[in-house]
Amino acid sequence: MSARRCVVVGRVQGVGFRWWAKQAADELGVAGWVRNGAGGEVELMVQGRDDVVESYLERLADGPPMAAVDDVAVSDAEVEGELGGFQILG
Repeated sequence: MSARRCVVVGRVQGVGFRWWAKQAADELGVAGWVRNGAGGEVELMVQGRDDVVESYLERLADGPPMAAVDDVAVSDAEVEGELGGFQILG
């Protein structure tokens, strides 16, 4: 089990990125959350099996069709046992 925090920058707000991120998470079976950041970025926390989390991170680099992802900054995070499913925050 692993957990990662991500900050996605580029044209990622106003293009359905959060809903796309939730759909991808639900398809892969990872838990976590996604929210818009104050500076135009999208912030995420994702956790699950190591291989599935890595697959999810690969998808983030592409984003939904209307997005233009410039960078995905990924850092390790603590696994949160109480997370169930994937939520869109704010």
